[in-house]
Amino acid sequence: MTTEIEKRIAESETSVFKVVFPNTTNHYDTLFGGTAMYLMDEVAFITATRFSRKRVVTLSSNKINFHEPIPADTIIELKGKVVRIGNTSLDVEVEIFQEEMYINKRKRSIRGVFTFVAIDDNRKPIQVI
Repeated sequence: MTTEIEKRIAESETSVFKVVFPNTTNHYDTLFGGTAMYLMDEVAFITATRFSRKRVVTLSSNKINFHEPIPADTIIELKGKVVRIGNTSLDVEVEIFQEEMYINKRKRSIRGVFTFVAIDDNRKPIQVI
């Protein structure tokens, strides 16, 4: 990997903070899995776009591991980073960390990898870099 690629990866890393409000939780008062995946795909998309500066679409979401439930009234940070670069596609790892609002306690709760493909105006795959 060249230093230019390493620089682009570092510059495209994306962090988004949110609060888990009750309207995003299930009957156990924890973040809906589908909501978590939606947020992860969005952060992955932003990361892939910032890296490639091209139109990209989600090709797949690879194994998503839910390590810890995330309760309502929790601050979460979603962190996206490019972890693989192919010819027309790239992989973005997204992790969700949870923080308690009033205690300085933080832990990784969810991790997943999303694959994106770069496309042209006709929606045909093109080189990602």
